Amino acid sequence: MNVDILAIGAHPDDVELSASGTLLHQADKGHTFGLLDLTRGELGSRGSAELRTQEAQAAAQLLGAAFRTQLDLPDGFFEYSPQSLLAVIRVIRQHRPRIVLCNAPSDRHPDHGKAARLAADACFYAGLLKIETYDDHGKAQQPWRPQSVFHYIQDRHLTPHFIVDITPYFERKMQAILAFRSQFYDPDAPDEGPQTPISSKDFLDFMEAKARIFGRSAQVRYAEGFIASRIPAVSDLFALF
Repeated sequence: MNVDILAIGAHPDDVELSASGTLLHQADKGHTFGLLDLTRGELGSRGSAELRTQEAQAAAQLLGAAFRTQLDLPDGFFEYSPQSLLAVIRVIRQHRPRIVLCNAPSDRHPDHGKAARLAADACFYAGLLKIETYDDHGKAQQPWRPQSVFHYIQDRHLTPHFIVDITPYFERKMQAILAFRSQFYDPDAPDEGPQTPISSKDFLDFMEAKARIFGRSAQVRYAEGFIASRIPAVSDLFALF
Protein backbone atom coordinates (compact mmCIF):
# COMPACT_ATOMS: atom_id res chain seq x y z
CA MET A 1 0.00 0.00 0.00
CA ASN A 2 1.07 3.57 -0.60
CA VAL A 3 1.64 5.89 2.37
CA ASP A 4 2.14 9.62 2.72
CA ILE A 5 5.11 9.29 5.10
CA LEU A 6 7.78 6.62 5.52
CA ALA A 7 9.70 6.88 8.81
CA ILE A 8 13.04 5.07 8.72
CA GLY A 9 15.21 4.17 11.72
CA ALA A 10 18.50 2.35 12.12
CA HIS A 11 17.05 0.60 15.20
CA PRO A 12 13.52 -0.45 16.14
CA ASP A 13 12.95 2.38 18.64
CA ASP A 14 14.59 5.30 16.80
CA VAL A 15 11.38 6.57 15.21
CA GLU A 16 9.37 6.28 18.43
CA LEU A 17 11.95 8.26 20.38
CA SER A 18 12.36 11.09 17.90
CA ALA A 19 9.44 11.39 15.47
CA SER A 20 6.40 9.49 16.78
CA GLY A 21 4.66 12.63 18.03
CA THR A 22 4.91 14.12 14.55
CA LEU A 23 3.53 10.93 12.98
CA LEU A 24 0.55 11.01 15.36
CA HIS A 25 0.02 14.69 14.52
CA GLN A 26 0.03 14.00 10.78
CA ALA A 27 -2.24 10.97 11.17
CA ASP A 28 -4.83 13.22 12.82
CA LYS A 29 -4.69 15.33 9.68
CA GLY A 30 -5.58 12.29 7.60
CA HIS A 31 -2.11 11.25 6.46
CA THR A 32 -0.91 7.65 6.44
CA PHE A 33 2.51 6.43 7.49
CA GLY A 34 4.62 3.31 7.63
CA LEU A 35 7.76 2.37 9.55
CA LEU A 36 11.03 0.85 8.31
CA ASP A 37 13.72 -0.50 10.66
CA LEU A 38 17.06 -1.08 8.97
CA THR A 39 18.17 -3.51 11.70
CA ARG A 40 16.55 -5.49 14.50
CA GLY A 41 18.79 -3.89 17.15
CA GLU A 42 20.42 -7.19 18.02
CA LEU A 43 23.55 -5.56 19.46
CA GLY A 44 21.56 -3.80 22.19
CA SER A 45 22.80 -4.64 25.68
CA ARG A 46 19.28 -5.50 26.83
CA GLY A 47 16.73 -7.81 25.26
CA SER A 48 17.14 -9.77 22.02
CA ALA A 49 16.37 -9.28 18.35
CA GLU A 50 13.24 -11.41 18.69
CA LEU A 51 11.98 -9.51 21.73
CA ARG A 52 12.71 -6.12 20.20
CA THR A 53 10.80 -7.14 17.06
CA GLN A 54 7.77 -8.04 19.19
CA GLU A 55 8.05 -4.71 21.01
CA ALA A 56 8.42 -2.86 17.70
CA GLN A 57 5.22 -4.36 16.33
CA ALA A 58 3.37 -3.48 19.54
CA ALA A 59 4.60 0.12 19.27
CA ALA A 60 3.55 0.27 15.61
CA GLN A 61 0.02 -0.78 16.58
CA LEU A 62 -0.13 1.86 19.30
CA LEU A 63 0.87 4.51 16.78
CA GLY A 64 -1.51 3.28 14.09
CA ALA A 65 1.17 2.61 11.48
CA ALA A 66 0.02 1.10 8.20
CA PHE A 67 2.92 -1.36 8.36
CA ARG A 68 6.29 -1.98 9.96
CA THR A 69 9.06 -3.56 7.86
CA GLN A 70 12.44 -4.72 9.15
CA LEU A 71 15.28 -5.19 6.67
CA ASP A 72 17.44 -7.21 9.08
CA LEU A 73 20.67 -5.43 8.07
CA PRO A 74 23.42 -6.23 10.59
CA ASP A 75 23.17 -3.96 13.62
CA GLY A 76 26.39 -1.97 14.03
CA PHE A 77 27.92 -3.43 10.89
CA PHE A 78 25.55 -2.48 8.08
CA GLU A 79 27.40 -0.73 5.30
CA TYR A 80 26.72 1.98 2.79
CA SER A 81 26.70 -0.43 -0.13
CA PRO A 82 24.74 -1.15 -3.32
CA GLN A 83 22.97 -3.99 -1.51
CA SER A 84 21.85 -1.79 1.39
CA LEU A 85 20.77 1.01 -0.93
CA LEU A 86 18.75 -1.36 -3.09
CA ALA A 87 17.01 -2.83 -0.03
CA VAL A 88 15.81 0.65 1.01
CA ILE A 89 14.96 1.63 -2.57
CA ARG A 90 12.66 -1.39 -2.87
CA VAL A 91 10.66 -0.26 0.17
CA ILE A 92 10.46 3.33 -1.09
CA ARG A 93 9.24 2.21 -4.50
CA GLN A 94 6.79 -0.24 -2.97
CA HIS A 95 5.07 2.32 -0.73
CA ARG A 96 5.73 5.56 -2.69
CA PRO A 97 5.86 8.01 0.24
CA ARG A 98 5.73 11.75 -0.35
CA ILE A 99 7.86 12.42 2.74
CA VAL A 100 10.63 10.36 4.34
CA LEU A 101 11.73 10.89 7.93
CA CYS A 102 15.08 9.39 8.88
CA ASN A 103 17.91 9.40 11.42
CA ALA A 104 19.93 12.42 12.51
CA PRO A 105 22.90 13.15 10.21
CA SER A 106 25.23 13.16 13.25
CA ASP A 107 24.62 11.56 16.62
CA ARG A 108 26.11 9.69 19.60
CA HIS A 109 25.40 6.30 18.03
CA PRO A 110 27.46 5.83 14.83
CA ASP A 111 24.64 3.84 13.20
CA HIS A 112 22.44 6.92 13.16
CA GLY A 113 24.68 8.96 10.87
CA LYS A 114 25.21 5.95 8.59
CA ALA A 115 21.47 5.36 8.39
CA ALA A 116 20.81 9.05 7.65
CA ARG A 117 23.03 9.02 4.58
CA LEU A 118 21.78 5.62 3.43
CA ALA A 119 18.12 6.64 3.65
CA ALA A 120 18.57 10.07 2.07
CA ASP A 121 20.61 8.75 -0.85
CA ALA A 122 18.18 5.86 -1.38
CA CYS A 123 15.40 8.43 -1.76
CA PHE A 124 17.33 10.05 -4.60
CA TYR A 125 18.35 6.83 -6.33
CA ALA A 126 14.80 5.45 -6.08
CA GLY A 127 13.84 8.02 -8.71
CA LEU A 128 16.40 6.87 -11.30
CA LEU A 129 14.90 4.88 -14.16
CA LYS A 130 18.02 2.80 -14.84
CA ILE A 131 18.22 1.38 -11.32
CA GLU A 132 16.16 -1.79 -11.56
CA THR A 133 14.40 -3.34 -8.57
CA TYR A 134 11.72 -5.99 -8.27
CA ASP A 135 8.95 -6.65 -5.78
CA ASP A 136 8.38 -9.91 -3.89
CA HIS A 137 6.55 -11.35 -6.90
CA GLY A 138 9.36 -10.57 -9.33
CA LYS A 139 7.56 -7.63 -10.94
CA ALA A 140 9.68 -4.67 -11.94
CA GLN A 141 9.13 -1.63 -9.71
CA GLN A 142 8.58 1.83 -11.11
CA PRO A 143 10.87 4.72 -10.10
CA TRP A 144 9.67 6.94 -7.27
CA ARG A 145 11.34 9.86 -5.53
CA PRO A 146 9.85 11.33 -2.32
CA GLN A 147 9.26 15.07 -2.37
CA SER A 148 11.10 15.72 0.91
CA VAL A 149 13.55 14.08 3.30
CA PHE A 150 13.67 15.31 6.89
CA HIS A 151 16.12 14.13 9.56
CA TYR A 152 14.71 13.86 13.07
CA ILE A 153 16.97 15.00 15.92
CA GLN A 154 18.01 12.29 18.37
CA ASP A 155 20.41 12.16 21.33
CA ARG A 156 22.86 14.89 20.31
CA HIS A 157 21.46 18.41 20.44
CA LEU A 158 21.37 19.79 16.91
CA THR A 159 19.76 23.05 15.85
CA PRO A 160 16.48 22.22 14.09
CA HIS A 161 15.43 23.81 10.83
CA PHE A 162 11.84 23.50 12.02
CA ILE A 163 9.85 21.98 14.86
CA VAL A 164 6.49 20.25 15.05
CA ASP A 165 4.15 20.93 17.96
CA ILE A 166 3.35 17.53 19.52
CA THR A 167 1.77 18.79 22.73
CA PRO A 168 -1.53 16.88 22.27
CA TYR A 169 0.38 13.70 21.39
CA PHE A 170 3.19 13.62 23.92
CA GLU A 171 1.59 11.07 26.24
CA ARG A 172 0.84 8.72 23.34
CA LYS A 173 4.42 9.15 22.15
CA MET A 174 5.68 8.06 25.58
CA GLN A 175 3.35 5.05 25.53
CA ALA A 176 4.85 3.97 22.22
CA ILE A 177 8.36 4.38 23.62
CA LEU A 178 7.49 2.32 26.71
CA ALA A 179 6.25 -0.49 24.45
CA PHE A 180 9.96 -1.31 24.25
CA ARG A 181 9.87 -2.73 27.75
CA SER A 182 13.27 -4.40 27.45
CA GLN A 183 15.00 -1.10 26.70
CA PHE A 184 13.50 1.57 28.94
CA TYR A 185 12.68 2.19 32.57
CA ASP A 186 9.42 0.66 33.77
CA PRO A 187 8.47 1.42 37.39
CA ASP A 188 5.96 -1.45 37.38
CA ALA A 189 8.35 -4.18 36.23
CA PRO A 190 11.55 -5.63 37.72
CA ASP A 191 14.69 -4.23 36.13
CA GLU A 192 16.36 -6.93 34.08
CA GLY A 193 19.66 -6.69 32.26
CA PRO A 194 22.61 -4.33 32.52
CA GLN A 195 22.19 -0.60 33.00
CA THR A 196 22.60 1.43 29.83
CA PRO A 197 22.41 5.15 28.97
CA ILE A 198 18.71 4.70 28.10
CA SER A 199 17.50 2.27 30.77
CA SER A 200 17.08 4.64 33.72
CA LYS A 201 14.30 7.04 34.64
CA ASP A 202 16.73 9.86 33.93
CA PHE A 203 16.52 9.07 30.23
CA LEU A 204 12.73 9.38 30.22
CA ASP A 205 13.11 12.70 32.03
CA PHE A 206 15.58 13.73 29.34
CA MET A 207 13.02 12.88 26.63
CA GLU A 208 10.49 15.22 28.24
CA ALA A 209 13.08 17.95 28.74
CA LYS A 210 14.19 17.74 25.11
CA ALA A 211 10.60 18.05 23.89
CA ARG A 212 10.10 21.06 26.16
CA ILE A 213 13.27 22.73 24.87
CA PHE A 214 12.19 22.31 21.26
CA GLY A 215 8.71 23.56 22.14
CA ARG A 216 9.95 26.65 23.95
CA SER A 217 11.26 28.25 20.75
CA ALA A 218 7.69 28.33 19.38
CA GLN A 219 5.94 28.84 22.72
CA VAL A 220 4.35 25.40 22.73
CA ARG A 221 4.74 22.82 25.49
CA TYR A 222 6.24 19.87 23.60
CA ALA A 223 7.81 19.61 20.14
CA GLU A 224 10.07 17.49 17.96
CA GLY A 225 12.88 18.98 15.89
CA PHE A 226 13.85 18.22 12.29
CA ILE A 227 16.64 19.06 9.86
CA ALA A 228 15.73 19.46 6.18
CA SER A 229 18.03 17.91 3.58
CA ARG A 230 17.24 20.87 1.30
CA ILE A 231 15.57 24.24 1.86
CA PRO A 232 11.80 23.66 1.90
CA ALA A 233 9.45 25.94 -0.01
CA VAL A 234 6.57 27.55 1.88
CA SER A 235 3.27 27.97 0.03
CA ASP A 236 1.50 29.90 2.79
CA LEU A 237 3.15 32.33 5.20
CA PHE A 238 0.24 31.90 7.58
CA ALA A 239 1.13 28.23 7.97
CA LEU A 240 4.18 29.43 9.91
CA PHE A 241 3.77 30.46 13.54
